[in-house]
Amino acid sequence: MSKFVVTSYGNKKEILKFPDHYVALAVMVDDTGITAVDGKKIVPAGTIVGNDILTDETKLAKKAVTTPGTEGAPDTTNAEGVLLNDVDVTHGPAQGAMVIHGFIKLSALPTAPTAEEKAALKQITFIA
Repeated sequence: MSKFVVTSYGNKKEILKFPDHYVALAVMVDDTGITAVDGKKIVPAGTIVGNDILTDETKLAKKAVTTPGTEGAPDTTNAEGVLLNDVDVTHGPAQGAMVIHGFIKLSALPTAPTAEEKAALKQITFIA
């Protein structure tokens, strides 16, 4: 008889305003620059990610970066989606899901999106 051990890290954080209406893609989430808390490196649900992953599926999803424009040029961002669930990257890059279309609760995000990120995520609507 085998014995299974199940570890629970708490309730799932729901970032979707309407959980039955969204589109998500599978992505590999990068572990670079993630600080361990209680021995775990977790990229939280609601993190806005990018890194040209929509055009190159071999790239790792990383926290989106907004770059200030120079000499009157507008700021730019590499935002492409929002992580649907917490992703544990303690032991290296890990599989996750990135929402590219849907309705996201602003109050559930770890960090509010910038105006540039909102503009880049054309098929995502952020709702209070």
